[in-house]
Amino acid sequence: MTLYHGTYCEIKTPEIRTPQYNKDFGPGFYCTEILQQAERWAMRFPTPVVNVYGFTPNPALDVLEFREMTDQWLDFIADCRTGTSHSHDIVSGAMANDQVWNYVADFISGILTREQFWVLAKFKHPTNQLAFCSQNALKCLVFKESRRIK
Repeated sequence: MTLYHGTYCEIKTPEIRTPQYNKDFGPGFYCTEILQQAERWAMRFPTPVVNVYGFTPNPALDVLEFREMTDQWLDFIADCRTGTSHSHDIVSGAMANDQVWNYVADFISGILTREQFWVLAKFKHPTNQLAFCSQNALKCLVFKESRRIK
């Protein structure tokens, strides 16, 4: 499987960094299967770069996969975004992009009920992310190339 990471520089050796704010699936190295999504991530920077990786799954790892946006997905993101940690090596599923994140934040703060969240979120374009949350998970990635986006 080929994965992409949009950023501002070439990353031959991915790292797990503690972000300044909590992310959907907690601390990790985030990739996507969708090239256009990685390009959008990269375009936030003055020198946009998409890194390309080969991914070989390791069946010994603890992988949590959300095949669709469900109540469990929403609760997991709400927990991670409020600082709750988890022990999964890899977490994959839809991302709470800027549009959906606003709804998640309103759900967390009690402005939206769960039912109201789903009414709003079901109309958003699908996305994809894989968070590599452990050193063993990062070993599944092999750097292939980096591409400067114009």
